[in-house]
Amino acid sequence: MKSGLILEGGGMRGVYTGGVLEKLLEENVVVDYIIGVSAGACHASSYISRQSGRNREVTIGYVNHPEYISVKNLWTKRELFGMDLIFDEIPNSLVPFDYERFSNATEEFVVGTTDCLTGKAVYFEKQNRPEDVLSIIRASSSLPVMSQPVEFNGHYLMDGSIADPLPIRKALSDGVTKPIIILTREKGYRKKASRLAKIMPAFVRKYPAIAKQMEKRPLRYNETMEFIEQLEREKSALVIRPANLYKIKGLERDPVKLEILYNQGYKDATDRFAELLDFLHN
Repeated sequence: MKSGLILEGGGMRGVYTGGVLEKLLEENVVVDYIIGVSAGACHASSYISRQSGRNREVTIGYVNHPEYISVKNLWTKRELFGMDLIFDEIPNSLVPFDYERFSNATEEFVVGTTDCLTGKAVYFEKQNRPEDVLSIIRASSSLPVMSQPVEFNGHYLMDGSIADPLPIRKALSDGVTKPIIILTREKGYRKKASRLAKIMPAFVRKYPAIAKQMEKRPLRYNETMEFIEQLEREKSALVIRPANLYKIKGLERDPVKLEILYNQGYKDATDRFAELLDFLHN
């Protein structure tokens, strides 16, 4: 058997995942494999480095920092999120990331990104240099229009959720037989066509493959969600998802709402902990 965590993105909704992972850290639950995109990959990194409380501190604790989410950034740097703050200043200075513990952790860690030129998913495992993980996760979190592509290993990369928003099939192809899927949307959610997708060509003329993938994204997401729900019905996967999002959006900046969602993730993991252990070991 090979256990695995599959972590959805979702911007600030990812604090729910942070709450779930905090419970797993508290109980010393270690799986064999973790794959995440965007916010899911961000939260996974602190889980792998065994830094209890760090996910909460770097998201809820810094959400009102003037550089964290800023329209000024969008105009001056073409980045709505303060990517230098999030992927450099915070992990390397303000709330240090434990690169050594991350590197020594036993889990396989896969981060999904999207190649700007081909529009295809590109997956990265742990690198020889632990510090490279931040560049890869930054790429996986870089949404079109709101961020710039990240150059890494000869690729120009953007948000992993564009090409593969819920990488369950990648996990299964990598041999995972006990998938635990943490979603950041309520049960039954289906993605609708985005107005952003319609204006994408005007913003990414340089990367038309990204615009095409954004148009297809709702169909791909919904098909994958149906597959996940089928696995759930068959008891081939354990799915943990929020029952109530408290009207939280991907760009939420209210720390009270975010705290509620984080605590909900922790509570849901606590309430289902016995079920989770039974799923993993039987």
